Amino acid sequence: MTRQLLSRRFFLGSVAASCVSAPVAGLADTPSPAQLAGVTVPPGRIDAAVAAVDGIVADIMARSGVPGIAVAVVHKGDTVLSRGYGLRRTGAPEPVTPDTVFQIASVSKSVGATVVAQQVGQGTVSWDSRMQDLLPWFRLSDPARNTMLTLGDLYSHRSGLPDHAGDDLEDLGFDQTTVLEQLRMLPLSPFRTSYAYTNFGMTAGGLAVAEAAGTDWATLSEQAIYAPLGMTRTSSRFADFIAADNRAVPHTLYEGSYQPRFQRQPDAQSPAGGVSSTVNDMAIWMKMVLAMGRHGDQQIIPQQALLPAISPQVVSSPPSSPDSRAGFYGFGFNVGTEPSGRVKLSHSGAFVMGTGTCFSLIPSLDLGIVVLSNGSPVGAVEAIAAAFADLAQLGEETRDWLVGYERLFTPFYTPLGRTVGTTPPADAAPPPAQGVAVGIYNHPYFGRAQIRAAGDGLELVVGPGSQIYPLSPWDGDTMVFDFVTENAPLGSRSALTFTDLVQGRADSIVIELFGEDAPSRFVRV
Repeated sequence: MTRQLLSRRFFLGSVAASCVSAPVAGLADTPSPAQLAGVTVPPGRIDAAVAAVDGIVADIMARSGVPGIAVAVVHKGDTVLSRGYGLRRTGAPEPVTPDTVFQIASVSKSVGATVVAQQVGQGTVSWDSRMQDLLPWFRLSDPARNTMLTLGDLYSHRSGLPDHAGDDLEDLGFDQTTVLEQLRMLPLSPFRTSYAYTNFGMTAGGLAVAEAAGTDWATLSEQAIYAPLGMTRTSSRFADFIAADNRAVPHTLYEGSYQPRFQRQPDAQSPAGGVSSTVNDMAIWMKMVLAMGRHGDQQIIPQQALLPAISPQVVSSPPSSPDSRAGFYGFGFNVGTEPSGRVKLSHSGAFVMGTGTCFSLIPSLDLGIVVLSNGSPVGAVEAIAAAFADLAQLGEETRDWLVGYERLFTPFYTPLGRTVGTTPPADAAPPPAQGVAVGIYNHPYFGRAQIRAAGDGLELVVGPGSQIYPLSPWDGDTMVFDFVTENAPLGSRSALTFTDLVQGRADSIVIELFGEDAPSRFVRV
């Protein structure tokens, strides 16, 4: 994948910032100056906002076309709304219910952060634990940084890894260990002063905590959070999602309509994107976060272990003008300030293959909303959460949130590749002969690529599962292939150019959409 693509796929670290926050228990009755909100919320306003949810959802679903949505709202320790809307699959009669299981994508980061916080509270790790002590084989490209890198650095996206590092390898089918090992080959940005959203950086942190606990990540998540909270329909295993009896089928947006064409398998990045859950289960989790780790008469997470996760650790969205608010990231949570002056915690999640999710917490109001959908992201879930937050705090919707968010998500659906939207030149030269092209080529990061004969033509074979991409002639030594992944939307097309022609054969190939800042060169072996 190109770095241009990955940089725009901030994967909802920043987009999510308009979706959420949690209260510190035991505070004195008199708030400190830092706790004062600029806008008061009169009695009845939150109830009115809850009553408006059905209308908000109906409007957003009608305008966006998202097939199925579930919403839960929590307030002062109670679930005050839990409802499903629409269908689990287009063309089928089964409705979405509050117990429908959705893939929650990057909302998994916040859920996973509470798993880590629980282990911090147990003394298994600390947010400042060094990765070289927890997971010695995990390395970045800078030896000096490896001695300093902490669990918190990875959970706050401040390690210096490139934006979405490793996602391109996952798209090609590489397993978790291979992706994490390959991260050591990538260039780094400044340490702890730069922010770049990295699913596999956080995944490395989650794996390190599980190793320290003597188990795997999915099992640790069950033991630390899901079982104690009674989240019986929540899992960090893809197999459990697929086996669910009441499961939302993913739908991707293509040519103006939602279609059930793909199924995302995110186990390789489970701590960052592999959770599946329901709004009923997520409501329990939100109430625990808002209660600073308490559930019923049990302190599931000590307050001092949870507070760093929901506190600013790095600037994620620098202000664009003197009068704009900055956005921050904690450990797995967005931390921001509402126009009302109230702190919010939030995260969004998105799979272009068919999931859009969001939660928002406003701790000073002991209020939270979670919105899960089975449609690829267009801003629908964020618009619902933002409209609800407006009504709860201000008594009116301040803008058309769907229009605003749609602009942010539009680039997700722009096909990639320099030949997209064009046709081969009228005077195009013939493609290379099979004897010139056929062979095995290698790249230090992407591994082996094979060009082999396919009838009278050629095909590219890549990845551990031998993904096959038929090559079509374009112009002489440049051929093209369709390339559709989680990070390359439908309609994307990559150029592949045979280069370094020596003694009647190509000694290298350049693949346009395999690359960080530039197309990647594979050398014949």
